[in-house]
Amino acid sequence: MENYDSIFTEQEKPDAKSFDPFNKEAWAQRKQADRQTAFTLIDETAQDIAQDGEMFRSCLDVMARFDRYSVGNILLLTNQKPEAVKLADFDTWKKSNCFIKKGENGILLLEPGEEFRREDGSVGVNYNVKRLFDISQTTSRQQSAPQTNYDMRLLLKSMLRHAPCPIVISENVPENIGAVYDAAEKKILVRQGMDGPEIFRSLGQELAHAHFDKGNYNRANHAFSGYCVAYTLCKRYGVDTANFHFHTMPASFQSMDAKAIRSEVSKIRDCTNQISMDMSRVLNKRPKERTDNGR
Repeated sequence: MENYDSIFTEQEKPDAKSFDPFNKEAWAQRKQADRQTAFTLIDETAQDIAQDGEMFRSCLDVMARFDRYSVGNILLLTNQKPEAVKLADFDTWKKSNCFIKKGENGILLLEPGEEFRREDGSVGVNYNVKRLFDISQTTSRQQSAPQTNYDMRLLLKSMLRHAPCPIVISENVPENIGAVYDAAEKKILVRQGMDGPEIFRSLGQELAHAHFDKGNYNRANHAFSGYCVAYTLCKRYGVDTANFHFHTMPASFQSMDAKAIRSEVSKIRDCTNQISMDMSRVLNKRPKERTDNGR
């Protein structure tokens, strides 16, 4: 009978050189390089959306879907995967029994880490790099996020209930204007006889102006931002946006530097989210009709 005992003593030892020890310094350098890449990409994207109306629209679309994302991550997503609808990291997708398709690259985003104190005494935040994957980059059968359809009457009631100022029907609103914020009277006037989507679009814009009015108000200074808030609200709640156009960006916007552009995008995001939060106080109390188009 053949003796197999020798196989336990004759095994080849692994080549120690084939296993690279963890190099903490190299890892830290890679992370720092990724952070710098992200910061550079944020500034470049900010400059790009100020010149390209369709890219700016894509930025607002991302903002509508990812309401909790920072402006920096909204810009990063606009640059890398503007059509994304549902994001998670590699491990989270794996736990859901979904796997990343071969050849797909992770989407570079930033998450806040530990705070630190600068030499001048101010507090800063260290940002960590993370890479996420959209559901379209996975083997999941559901390639789109479930949609929530709201009754239009309920949507309009939610806009009225917790508005920052009175909203009234008026016979004095011109035919070519849906609604207007009266800064002197601190109220919104709405034209009679409009259909639901038209009222929603008009109210979204004028609610933005009401929120922007912090004293010494000048409507012209907020005209484009108010328009963008109305568009983003329509995208978020499934109201038709065919009447919105971004073919030409305002000259004032085009001349801004990256920091100023981020500030304007932040203003649009914060105002949109504030109106959404006010609306949710009504919408979350009512049943919603869910439609899953991915099945």
